[in-house]
Formats: sequence, C-alpha cells, structure tokens
Amino acid sequence: MRRRPLTTRGVGTLLLGLLLVVAANVLGARSLLYVAVLLLALPLLALLAVHLPRRRGEVSRVISTDLLTVDEVSRVSVRFDLRSIGIPRGVWHDTLPPAVSGDASGDYPGETATLRYELIGVQRGVSSLGPLVLRTVDPFGLAQREESFGSTRMITVVPQVLALVSLPTKVGAAGGTAQTRSSRLGQGSDDLIPRRYAAGDSMRRIHWRATAHRGDLMVRQEEEEASPDAMVVLDRAAAHWPRPGDDPDPGFEAAVSLCASAALRLMQDGYSVDVVDAGGTLLGALRGHEDDRDSLLAALATVAPRGEARDIRTIVGGTPPGPLVFITGRLDEEAAGRLSTAGAAAPLLFAVDPAPGAIAAATRRGWHAATLDPAGDPAEIWHDALPTFGVSGV
Repeated sequence: MRRRPLTTRGVGTLLLGLLLVVAANVLGARSLLYVAVLLLALPLLALLAVHLPRRRGEVSRVISTDLLTVDEVSRVSVRFDLRSIGIPRGVWHDTLPPAVSGDASGDYPGETATLRYELIGVQRGVSSLGPLVLRTVDPFGLAQREESFGSTRMITVVPQVLALVSLPTKVGAAGGTAQTRSSRLGQGSDDLIPRRYAAGDSMRRIHWRATAHRGDLMVRQEEEEASPDAMVVLDRAAAHWPRPGDDPDPGFEAAVSLCASAALRLMQDGYSVDVVDAGGTLLGALRGHEDDRDSLLAALATVAPRGEARDIRTIVGGTPPGPLVFITGRLDEEAAGRLSTAGAAAPLLFAVDPAPGAIAAATRRGWHAATLDPAGDPAEIWHDALPTFGVSGV
C-alpha cells in the first residue's frame, strides 16, 4: 500500500494552520495569522526536503540456502549501495512473499550498508523476494517518501524432509543395489569412456584426466539404468484431492513431504529411486549424484493436484521394483480393492483420506497400508507401516 506524502503529524500541522487562518480572520488577531503561515509552510518545506533529492541505489542479496525448506531458518544479507545527497533518515524493509516470514526491516544506517535478517519457510512454492523499500522522513517527521530499489530475487521453498527409519534389509534383490544394471562403470573408474561436455552438464561430472588428454572438456557418461530399484508414486490426480483454494491443503502438503522424505530415505539406503506422479510423469530421479536431491525438491516445490491417474502397472512397467511407495488422497474401498502392487517386493500405501474399509481392502491386495493423518507425525506413520517383508503382492 502506497503511503501518503505527509505523515499524521504533517497532516495535523496543515489542518491546524488552516484553523488558525480562520481564527485570525474571525478574531482579527494578526499574530495568529503569522503562526498559521508558519504552520502551513512547514509541511510544504518538509515535502520539498524529502522529495527533491535524486536517489539511485543498487541491491544485491545473498541467501544462506539456495532451497529453503518449510520451517527452516535461513539468513539473508542485503548489500544496498545508495547514491544520494546526504544520508536519509528513515527505515528500510525488504518485501517478503507469503511463502516466507521474518522481520525484514530496521533503521537505515547509512548510504552504503549490509542489511541482515532471517527468513523462515512457511509455504511450499516459488516466489519473489524484494524489492527493497526505503521510507524516509524529514527531521520534524512531517513528510515521508517511500522508494523501491533493486530487482526481485527468486526464492524456492521446498517441502519439509522428515527423518524416516530405513526399510528392513534385503528388500528386493539385495538391499537396493542388485536390481540395478548399468552399461557404464562407476564415476571413479579410469576405464570409463567419456564424452564431450554439453550445455547443462554438471561441472561435478567433468572427467579431468580425459580433459587434459584431449584438450576439450570431457564428462563422465551417465549411468544407464535398466530399471529403478525403488519407485515413489505421488498420486496428485485432481479427483483425489480437495479443490485448490487460497490456503494450502494440509493433506496434500503432508503427502508431498512424505514423498520427498521417502525418496531420500530410499536413496540413502542404497536404492536407485524414480519419483513419478500417478499419471506417469517423472518428477525426479535419484541416482546418487549430488544434484539429484536438489532437483527433486525443486520439482516438488511446485507440484499441485492436477490430471488423472493411470493404472499403476502401466507406470511401473514390466520390471517390478523392490520398494514401491504409493501416496494418495481420497481412496474408496472399491478403488483400493483394484489397486495392484505391480509385483513390488515391498509395496507401501499411504492415503490421506481413505474411506471406511479402504485400508483393509488395500491390505488384502498385498499393500502395507496406513492412513496419512496431516495432524499426526508422518515419521511415526511411516514407521508403523513398515513390516517384515516377505512374499510379493498381487
């Protein structure tokens, strides 16, 4: 909201001057007229003093974390170089989107300053931080000026990652590694056949020995996976979730958080993980590279209920994974009774809003199912759903 040119004190001074002009004419008191003229002139002079100086400023921001997790605290340093006549007196504040909260304001210290504040992730998504706003007033506090400086900075708030317990050992072929077949050697092998660097390749994959030998940037080949060890399916079909509103849906947020947490847990346990939605769209792939985690969380920062669900056997394909985590919203008993485990060695089902009998119907199909209560602790729900796996499901 844009502020008025005059402060409350300035407006009061102006009104008092007008009243004294009227009183001077009614009472015939010339001295009151002198005071009235002074009171009318002060706000006008204050406006000139505040608004006449030309100001230019450059703003740069450094955020301690590239991806801010919900409920995580991050530190922001704002470098503000202001060029103006004299040092203005006033306060600054950085414009914060609804996705974050924090006290991003303070007294302005000088022409060049490093301003610091803390941010807390509130709502998953991508939004803009800034611009920086400087509000200055004259020494008498009669007039004010509010100016915006610098551009905005994109900030990504990713879902909260929970600490989940590991799955029982030897789930699948051999605890997360035997099902993966690669046509390339590991990244640390000197026998690896490199290829030329292409735009978009991570600098971490540069093969320095081959680069020195050939004189061109060379990178390691990506591993070619025959099938994923584990799969996490986030069912975001629009029919299974409440209609999107102005406020985030706690159930969907819990589902996204569990999706990220389960995928990262499986990766830490040695699995190669594919994360897809119920329509078959790939949301992320975890293959042990350092960038995989951030890429998945950035993709999950913007997911929303949409589309339709496909048969899970079509999504999984011909080679069943070891662990299969399926996370959904509304689930009726009939749909649960038709939901195939696609032959997964460890099928886990979590439903935010299951109908009566749905969990039992899914269990009869071979799922280890549980209700994902947004008000509960997802880590405990995950723990309680983990059984000692034996025979594969249907």
